[in-house]
Amino acid sequence: MVALGGNPAEGAARKGDGRAPEKAGWLLPFMLALFFTWGLATVLVDIITPKLKSLFSLSYAEATLTQFCFFLAYAVISLPAGALVARIGYIRGLVLGLLVMAAGGLLFTPAAKVGVYPLFLAALFVMASGIAVLQVAANPLVTGLGAPESAPSRLTLAQTFNSLGTTIGPAVGAWAILSRGPAPADPANLSPEALAAARQAEAAVLQTPFLVIAGGLAVLAAVFWTLRRWLPEEGGSDGTKGLGLDLLSRPRLAFGALAIFLYVGAEVAIGTLMVSYLEQERVLAASPEQAGHLLSFYWGGALAGRIVGSFVLRKVKGGAALALCALAAGSLATLSALTGGTISGWSLLAVGLANSILFPTIFAMAIEGLGPRTAQGAGIVCVAIVGGAVVPVITGALADRIGLQAALVAPIACYACIAAYGLASLRGLAASVPKAA
Repeated sequence: MVALGGNPAEGAARKGDGRAPEKAGWLLPFMLALFFTWGLATVLVDIITPKLKSLFSLSYAEATLTQFCFFLAYAVISLPAGALVARIGYIRGLVLGLLVMAAGGLLFTPAAKVGVYPLFLAALFVMASGIAVLQVAANPLVTGLGAPESAPSRLTLAQTFNSLGTTIGPAVGAWAILSRGPAPADPANLSPEALAAARQAEAAVLQTPFLVIAGGLAVLAAVFWTLRRWLPEEGGSDGTKGLGLDLLSRPRLAFGALAIFLYVGAEVAIGTLMVSYLEQERVLAASPEQAGHLLSFYWGGALAGRIVGSFVLRKVKGGAALALCALAAGSLATLSALTGGTISGWSLLAVGLANSILFPTIFAMAIEGLGPRTAQGAGIVCVAIVGGAVVPVITGALADRIGLQAALVAPIACYACIAAYGLASLRGLAASVPKAA
């Protein structure tokens, strides 16, 4: 994640409140808590996907509709969210995003009581809509909470807390969701009425974790609303208008957005199918709960890699690091697809380590040199996160036809294209910026 432009503390100083910059620095701990919370909530989608697959007897393609609906929100919400945050300010944008996200968590209760799959998908879409607003508001706010030269370290710190949430989340989800509830009902042995009642009983286990998350998000929203006056002038400051779609004529941005689409799609596809993958007899033959705990290593690898990568990237060019890590991720996925047992399972889990620097590196390269149009360019790149909705469904459809291991060809192809983007940037991929109209 990278800055979308603007420095809230500087804006406050222009407003004439000499205390605001000092107060703004105290917002950072609250922002770290925010990044952690939304990371934990996001990764729970990986945990509920196998639960819903079993609950509603879904195919892999149908089960990955959870990710489709979740990441579809980025395509629908990101650009309007950018315009809205520019109008209402960063902190009010955070409050709005948190409340929308909490509403999505609350919707899990009626979805569980009714026991209908589309209602779960609707709840995920609402929750993801809130996260899309948070993405637009939180990144520039974090980068602006202090001196510009230290902005990358603050953003890396925030990413680390987000990864901490995605690392802890699978263990929490495995305990709270996969290890609880009655045994799955066999549709062949039950009447339609009995099957509906059994599904409602199984679905009830999904309510509590998301109710707890909704409560935590509401508390964070109240905290940020209380602190909203710490930044008297929070909104966008570049004066640009419109969606900035003309920036797609800039090859570095256009191909960077495509690389984000492919990266998020590959990362989410692997994470979503990981539990089912590790359960296979030819891989680790893990139980659902064991596989859920092992998923923490996938996201934990990203956490460790970001900590190390923040130092390495000071010495290595972004394009070179991007190409190397993308090739490593693709090679590990290929090794997993071609082998079995421990090698297959742990090589796929290790893809998380290779993933660690891909998102922030692609993002930074894509918006390089945009100057006052950085916010518009970043909004376009955020829309490309919709890849998390498309690639998992493609991978799931392949899994239904040719098996889970062979289906890894989809994320492997994504990593190959990302590596090509990194190499192209080293060769001087055009970075000229169209002039504002």
